[in-house]
Amino acid sequence: MKIPAIRAKMGDWTYYVSTLSFQQVNDHVSKIDEELHRSESLKELIQRSITNNYLSIKNYILNQPELFFNSLVLAVYDDYPDWKEVEIKYDDTETFQLGLLDFPGKHKIFPVDGQHRVEGIKAALSANPELAETKISAIFIGHKNDDEGMKRTRRLFSTLNRYAKPVTMDDIIALDEDDSIAIVTRNLLEGHALFTERKVTKSKNKAIPNDDKHSFTSIITLYDCNWEILKLFRKIIKQHEPNPERDNKPLEEYLKFRPSENDLEAFETMCGGIWSDLVKEFPYLLDFIKDKSVEPALKFRNNNDGGNLLFRPVGLLPFMLAAIEISKRKQLSFLQIFKQFAKLDFNLNTKPWKQVMWNDFEKTMIMGNQGLTKLLLIYLFDSTVLKPAELGALKNKYAASINFQGDNLDEVLDQIH
Repeated sequence: MKIPAIRAKMGDWTYYVSTLSFQQVNDHVSKIDEELHRSESLKELIQRSITNNYLSIKNYILNQPELFFNSLVLAVYDDYPDWKEVEIKYDDTETFQLGLLDFPGKHKIFPVDGQHRVEGIKAALSANPELAETKISAIFIGHKNDDEGMKRTRRLFSTLNRYAKPVTMDDIIALDEDDSIAIVTRNLLEGHALFTERKVTKSKNKAIPNDDKHSFTSIITLYDCNWEILKLFRKIIKQHEPNPERDNKPLEEYLKFRPSENDLEAFETMCGGIWSDLVKEFPYLLDFIKDKSVEPALKFRNNNDGGNLLFRPVGLLPFMLAAIEISKRKQLSFLQIFKQFAKLDFNLNTKPWKQVMWNDFEKTMIMGNQGLTKLLLIYLFDSTVLKPAELGALKNKYAASINFQGDNLDEVLDQIH
């Protein structure tokens, strides 16, 4: 195997940058075996780290025409390639960094970074041999299969994998052009009155910072709510316009590939309609939208009485989950559901939200009761919507939250209507 390459140095590593065809990856790159450990148990531990994620990479390769990967980092040992440099002169500059890597027949190559990509490439090539000449960039380093060499390569292996930063949720929302939830969430941020300007905080988690007095919710909570709407949308579209190839994909797999423009437009219409119905039935949301003061959210989210359930991420998501569940079980429109919900008191300093969402003694939010909040919302909407097991769970969880002292658990919900 002879491949053109660029030679460079970083730290005490000399490395070579080149490309390999998928066929060359398949033929020449092996799984890690005895290169990092002599112990059978430790070798097995490394092999077990290769999860079924490679199947997702396989599907990505087979289905994404715009596929692109980071470089593989590959270690070579046993028989090192010969480096045949080529002198390049341009104007007054000359370099010997370009050349040819000539691999002898007995060399061994294994991935230091990119194990899943290698296995995904092999699986995709097996499924579609026409991918043989597709090329991926590769960085080659030298490896010695002695104790010192193993230690050195192990350190590089752990460094590359430890400091690899996974894509964050805010990166996905801001940039992903395949994830339909991210696309629609971005469009809502730019075009829906409830989310434009400074009405959605861009914090890196679901919580809204304490000093934020202008946001309705957080961007991750908005994404999560739209995630739940997408699940309902997929169920509806499967019933009315069945497409097995689309409908049988798990949600996580569905989000890896941009849907048809018709499906994307229909999902965005559904999302926008639901949020507009919410504003229509809750007059104080319209007041919030129209408020041009510096702190329009202050009366809805504060540390005095907690504010309003909808203005808390730990309240908005269970609220949306409850509305979706009611729509499925009662066949009601979201407008009808929100109209009835708007009759409830969502002030967190009132029953049943005290000690469920709001600690009125310490003046702090309670973060672990989103499941209970959803059940309470459904119960307050129409107790007959709940299944017997759900009603029992509601009584037990609510009794525990408020430290119910009565003898008859059936009475725990009597005073919350």
